[in-house]
Amino acid sequence: MSSDVILFPDFEKLKAEVDKLRTELSMLIYERDELVLVECKNLEMEYMLALGDLEYKAYELHCTVLRLKRKTELIQARKNRQEKIILSDIEAALDEEFADYQARLEEQIGKMNDAIEREKCPTLSEKDSLELKKLYHAVVKALHPDLNPGIGPEKLTLFHNAVRAYEHGDLKGLRLISAMVCEPAAVMQTEDGLSALKQERERLCGLIAGLREEIAKIKSEYPYTVKELVGSRDKIAEKRAELTELIDQLREVAAAYEKTLKEMLR
Repeated sequence: MSSDVILFPDFEKLKAEVDKLRTELSMLIYERDELVLVECKNLEMEYMLALGDLEYKAYELHCTVLRLKRKTELIQARKNRQEKIILSDIEAALDEEFADYQARLEEQIGKMNDAIEREKCPTLSEKDSLELKKLYHAVVKALHPDLNPGIGPEKLTLFHNAVRAYEHGDLKGLRLISAMVCEPAAVMQTEDGLSALKQERERLCGLIAGLREEIAKIKSEYPYTVKELVGSRDKIAEKRAELTELIDQLREVAAAYEKTLKEMLR
C-alpha cells in the first residue's frame, strides 16, 4: 500500500523539545532583562540614596590626599634639583595627572542624580506591574531576535521600543506593542523541517548556556551584590558609620599634608 505522505515519527518529539527550549530561553531573557533593567537599577538607586553622599565625600577626600601627597613630591623634587618652584605649573601637571580621578568624581555625581530622578518616578500598582511583566514576556517570545532569527528591521525596532517601555514602566506602550505581535510561523513536517528543528535545538541550547553564564555574572557583580546590604537598616547604619570614620581619617591626613606643604613653601 503506497502513500504520498512521509511520516517522521521523531518530528513531533523534536518540535516539542524545541518549543520547550524556546520557552526556557524566553524566561531566561526575561530574567536577565528584569535584572538589568529593573532590579539592578533599583538596587543602585537604593544604595546611592543610602550611602552615595558619604561614598562621594570619602572618594573626594581620597583624591585630595593623593593629590596633596603628589604635590609634596613634585615640590621636593624641584627643591632637590634647586629649581624655581612655579606653583601654577605644578597645579597644571597635577590636573593632567588626576584627570581620571576627577572623571570618576563626576561619574559619582551622575549616579547620584540618576538615583534621585529614579526615586521620583511613579511606581506601578502590583496589578499593573504583573501585567507589565506578563506582556513583556510575551513580546520577548514574539520579537526577540534570538528567538526569531531573521526578524525584519521594523519588528526589531518594535522590540527595542518594547525594551524601553518595560524599562520605564510604560504599560500603555507595551500594551500597544503586545497587540501588534504574533506567534512565529509553523515548521512543516518534512525532511527540511526536521533538519531545521535539529539546527534550532542546537542554536537554542547554545543561547541558553550563554544566558545562564550572563545571569550568573550579573549576580556576582555590583549593584546586585549590595542587595543584602540595602535590605538591612542595621547594615546600612554600620556602613555609614564606617564611611564617616574613614572621612574623619582622610581629613586628618589631608590636613597633615597641607601643613607640610606650607612649611615647604616658606
